[in-house]
Amino acid sequence: MDNRPTFALRHEPKLSVKHQAFPYQQEAVNFVRDREFCAIFHEQGLGKTKIAIDALLTWLAETQIDTALVFTKKSLVDNWRQEFDQHTYLKPSVLTDNSGHNYYVLTAPVRVVIAHYEVAKKEEKRLTAWLKTRRVAVILDEAVKIKNPDADLTQSFFRLSPLFARRVVMTGTPAANRPYDVWSLAYFLDHGATLGDDFRSFKRATDIPRDVTVTDAEFAAYRARLAHIQEKLSDISMRETKDGGRVVLPDKEFVRVECRWETAQFELYRRVREDLHATIMRAGALTGEDEDVILKRLLRLLQITSNPALIDESYGEEPGKFADLYDLVGDICRAGEKAIVFTQFNDNSAWLAQKLKPFGALLLNGKMAMPRRTETVRWFVENPADQVLVATTGAAKEGLTLTVANHVIFFDRGYSLDDYLQSQDRIHRVSQTRKCFVYNMIMRDSIDEWIDALVEQKRFAAQLVQGDISGEVYAERANFSFAELLKRILEP
Repeated sequence: MDNRPTFALRHEPKLSVKHQAFPYQQEAVNFVRDREFCAIFHEQGLGKTKIAIDALLTWLAETQIDTALVFTKKSLVDNWRQEFDQHTYLKPSVLTDNSGHNYYVLTAPVRVVIAHYEVAKKEEKRLTAWLKTRRVAVILDEAVKIKNPDADLTQSFFRLSPLFARRVVMTGTPAANRPYDVWSLAYFLDHGATLGDDFRSFKRATDIPRDVTVTDAEFAAYRARLAHIQEKLSDISMRETKDGGRVVLPDKEFVRVECRWETAQFELYRRVREDLHATIMRAGALTGEDEDVILKRLLRLLQITSNPALIDESYGEEPGKFADLYDLVGDICRAGEKAIVFTQFNDNSAWLAQKLKPFGALLLNGKMAMPRRTETVRWFVENPADQVLVATTGAAKEGLTLTVANHVIFFDRGYSLDDYLQSQDRIHRVSQTRKCFVYNMIMRDSIDEWIDALVEQKRFAAQLVQGDISGEVYAERANFSFAELLKRILEP
């Protein structure tokens, strides 16, 4: 039995909720409340924050814990403070990069603390001492932040894990980029009880070889391994999806916008493609380069299909995609609706925001300070004249509710399924009342088509691991061969 001392506050906060949870959210709260550790893998946009808050209120009310600690990304700390204000009567304290400030937070009698992930690494020694004096529940929001088990940050969380009285990880995309991304999340919870304690072996078992053609037998064995992971995870996790029949949301329609090359743009693309073909392919086969190295090389092609000025400052034409984007945004705005335009690149976002000024475009990217980002989001939500938000996925893919818009346009996309899913679901959330549209701008005969196929295959694998589809459905849909797809794009 845990005999660590608790503490009393001079004025105990009211531990009731201001708003009742939806039935599926309450079911998740019930799943969490009596477990030492678990995962909430509800699809993005279904209110995992509300689930976490109601669960920790229950723990505090029943004195199962005396303190709750929420870790989130730095850009989402203010978001969590707002959520606590909206749903509770609690005023959380916040751990920051200021060690002096953190000393007072960790020595004060408070019930709820919010911190960004990097605080765990910086204050690990102090947190270790603090956790030995209290019964603390921890919630890791957007827990894919610790998906790399070799990262120093993840190692800090592994060491702190046994000191928490309750442990919850939350993400809507636990296996969005690679099936083995779930390993660290599970290891933080139970130190290997569910998925084992050998990450290298787990990775080898769940990652398709990229340099060979996968035989039917190999594919069947791989599919069985992914399904087995889902069976194991189901014992410690809960997942709800938007199409599971219990959540009513407006429809979401996907629209493929095929674009034509601008002449100088295509000529640059052709030259770079030939250079990459010589580097990456030998005698019709992949060289022995690591996949991550290859993907970094291919990034140049992605930049050219989006805007050649990203790699060639002398390029002064209008890229092929822009005319289609301008027409599309114009149609949306004339209908009195709002749109979010996503790009992967900071410089591109600034250029697009300037070009779309006639529609009241606002800019949100990673170069902006957090107060400026918060203010930009507020303007977009509250001002009818600001009809377009141009954003990078890194700055706006998580934590934001932007249901004032019902159109999302991907001017370009990267390799990450997580970025793609999280970004589009800024608008497709429980508070949305209108039909949503997701537009993918695809340059014909380009790397865009390869990325479209790559992301789709990642989605199928993630769905199988997460239990969204069966092994049989996965077998029908999946057809992934890294080498064949790469040859197709490098050898037109």
